[in-house]
Amino acid sequence: MADNTPVISVRNLTCGYDGVVIVNDVTFDINRGEVFIILGGSGCGKSTLLKNMIGLIEPMAGRVLFGGDDLTSATGEARQTIIRKFGVMYQMGALFGSMSVLQNVMLPLEEFTDLPQEAIELIAKSKLAMVDMENAAYKMPAALSGGMKKRAAIARAMALDPGILFLDEPGAGLDPISSAVLDDLILDLSKNLGITFVIVTHELESIYKIADRVIMLDKEVKTIVAEGDPRVLRDTSDNPFVRRFFLRQPDIDTPGHGPDGQPAAQG
Repeated sequence: MADNTPVISVRNLTCGYDGVVIVNDVTFDINRGEVFIILGGSGCGKSTLLKNMIGLIEPMAGRVLFGGDDLTSATGEARQTIIRKFGVMYQMGALFGSMSVLQNVMLPLEEFTDLPQEAIELIAKSKLAMVDMENAAYKMPAALSGGMKKRAAIARAMALDPGILFLDEPGAGLDPISSAVLDDLILDLSKNLGITFVIVTHELESIYKIADRVIMLDKEVKTIVAEGDPRVLRDTSDNPFVRRFFLRQPDIDTPGHGPDGQPAAQG
């Protein structure tokens, strides 16, 4: 359960590509134990924001702090210490196809610890058991379903026992049953291990099921237009754009709406 202690603090973060701003001047905190979701329409910068938060892309401005330590300015060993605080599951799982599922999960332990091989294998198998994948340990990624790949990738992300997991579009490409299994896994890991989840998604059914809190980005104004419990935002937001998103009403991605969600003036 979340305890209102910030484990991630984003401060005045601006990010984009080749000088083009995608997300402008966003500030928010993520509390320990939260399932925190970054959402919005297509092209709003959800994945761009995540990549900046985990250090894959250098922000144009602003800071990302993990427990007070600034990832954006850290270098060398200090940067590696911060990165060890979190694990990442990329959109398609990003498992190494030439390695078995078990070898994929063992890899971070082999890279970043001095544990004996027997201990590494034991830990990796325990992580696979946590995601109900122990029976697939010796399979190759090509033999897995989409949902199994995602669960194996979560096991790998947990290999070094981080307190924070970033998941990029975990439900993308999954059938409803596999997506529901993944939602249940996230809730289980959050409740039983106290893991903080930061998830990029636009899957409303999953959002309502697992989210403690969300922030919503809008590509037109390039910043956060809503923050809070998604059910409350759906029912009470005074921003028509936000309400349309949560109620799955048309025209959510129509270009040219204003910051209040109304169509912008033409001519």
